[in-house]
Amino acid sequence: MTGDGMHAPGDCATMCELRAEIDRLDAEIVARLAERAGYIDRAAELKRGNGLPARIDARVEEVVAKVTARAEALGLDPVLVEKLWRGLIEWSIDREERALGRK
Repeated sequence: MTGDGMHAPGDCATMCELRAEIDRLDAEIVARLAERAGYIDRAAELKRGNGLPARIDARVEEVVAKVTARAEALGLDPVLVEKLWRGLIEWSIDREERALGRK
């Protein structure tokens, strides 16, 4: 067990415990994605005020490079993380474009 009442993967003795931890993590991931969406909405407001487009290719590549480097540092497949983030980025850009009235 970790210090905050959660089980480390190796400490899960049953599938029930393991599934509960996965469910807990999934809920946290969804909450963080919702939090991220709030920042995307604010980005759209700022971009509107500054006449910027939703898609800024250099920023897309910067974000992808950061998350893939972090994935590698944590022993996670960077190819998987890149695929996930590119999808997340496209969703974010689409959300910004709708907010900017361009979709």
